[in-house]
Amino acid sequence: MSGNSRMLLLPDRTGGAAENMAVDFLLLQRLPAEAMACVRHYQWRRPAFTFGYSQKFADAARAASPGAELCRRPSGGGVVDHAGDWTYAFVIGRRHELWKVPAPQSYRALHQALCDTLAAQGVAAGLQKAEDALDPPAGVCFARAEPDDVILLPSKVKLAGAALKRNKHGLLFQGSIDRRPLAGLDWDRFAVDFPRALAAAFSLKAEETGFPDWDPEEESALIDQFASEEWNRRR
Repeated sequence: MSGNSRMLLLPDRTGGAAENMAVDFLLLQRLPAEAMACVRHYQWRRPAFTFGYSQKFADAARAASPGAELCRRPSGGGVVDHAGDWTYAFVIGRRHELWKVPAPQSYRALHQALCDTLAAQGVAAGLQKAEDALDPPAGVCFARAEPDDVILLPSKVKLAGAALKRNKHGLLFQGSIDRRPLAGLDWDRFAVDFPRALAAAFSLKAEETGFPDWDPEEESALIDQFASEEWNRRR
């Protein structure tokens, strides 16, 4: 791999559903030129569900809790209830070799780094095997594990999944980790260890930094887009 290998560690941020989706997408579109990747953990201002770009709004609305925010992601995947999850976004630029590989390969590499992080705290986790996955896939993220999702062993309870978005700028992973089966985990330690595992897995150098200095009007416009009925009810 040639070029800069910096991976920016962005500060935690709490936002509404549309804001969180807008910031993730903006990081994909505006990853600083001096960086190869960035990662962030974020939280939710209100109860929220997100759903995949290709899903039908009516199906997502039936799965969501009354009164919760409901927002279509720019990435794929199923319906995610963010009430009890640890949410993150990982963006990698097109100059990185990961941008070129098939989606299942990059998905597997990301989740292996997550398994390694959990193992450091004594959690037995592995990747769901394709032959053990059910078909068709579930419309709700944590209903069952799909190939290369992270599962708890030996119970095979699903711990984590991610949704992907690839475009000419790079690759966005929007990941969700279910906290409920991991009640004893030290999440402060996890927040430090997981980015380090990503950096090691993808030959990157982690560096703490602030958010990119992008146009606030562009961010505001994207938040409005992700909050709009035109976006969320497009299918």
